[in-house]
Amino acid sequence: MPQVLTIEDVIRALRGPLPGVPAQERMATIPRPTMAEFEHEGPPRPGAVLVLLYPRDGELYLPLTRRTDRVATHKGQISLPGGAQEPEDASLWETALREANEEIAVDPAAVRYIGALSPLLIPASNFNVYPFVGYIDEAPAFRPDPTEVAELIQLPLRGILEPSVKAHETWTLRGRQVEVSFYRYQQHVVWGATAMILSEFEALLEGG
Repeated sequence: MPQVLTIEDVIRALRGPLPGVPAQERMATIPRPTMAEFEHEGPPRPGAVLVLLYPRDGELYLPLTRRTDRVATHKGQISLPGGAQEPEDASLWETALREANEEIAVDPAAVRYIGALSPLLIPASNFNVYPFVGYIDEAPAFRPDPTEVAELIQLPLRGILEPSVKAHETWTLRGRQVEVSFYRYQQHVVWGATAMILSEFEALLEGG
């Protein structure tokens, strides 16, 4: 069982250098999709996601969402709260806060900025995603937006640090076989870009 991390442990870890692409790629599909496989109009759009830490039952948790079948991309997948940067967003950090508010009713004013992880290009949806880490000092009263969120998942932070939660399988995606690495929590499978972002966070916390 991994040790229970405190927010001070996380802050210390984020002061160090980011593990970057090698850590992200530990949980990437093999082969990973490339931009050349998709016919997108225009360059990748900037977006942001929020790794929101909060205390619950004596340890840190973070929210994930299972996306509905009504969203434009990544239908039914497990995601961090987030989305595309809009013109009214003064920064990508504000994008992450706004999206968390819209998706699961987190009060932006209550969230403390802790740090940022490495950006990640997502060829399938044509996004360049910037992950941020925030902290809120009590468990939020989440109210998921039913248009975007089919289910809210409260994941203990130690849930990405336990080796037994990681697995690898061969899947068929877009007509070809690929090797998929993922985190398993209860009945949920966390893979793709979300797993890659959490993998860098995991590596950072292990190093810290």
